[in-house]
Amino acid sequence: MPVTERVVTLQALRANNGETGRPRFIAFEGAVYDVSRCPNWRVELRQSQHFAGQDLTQELSQAPHGPEVFQRPCVRRIGALTK
Repeated sequence: MPVTERVVTLQALRANNGETGRPRFIAFEGAVYDVSRCPNWRVELRQSQHFAGQDLTQELSQAPHGPEVFQRPCVRRIGALTK
């Protein structure tokens, strides 16, 4: 049986920002990822530039890495972003 991908609204993405025990979600190119287990995302502000709970599609070009970062073991794809 095929796995149905979870659909995450923009409101739900913003709510999952790591505050008050919530997971830390980010979005990139329409996919939503849980980065709660990633050491660099355990602080409120990622590298003084990026916050959890945001769509980072436009900001990745400013990062010192490319989309390969989403293949790291601590990053887990959880679904698709719907607006």
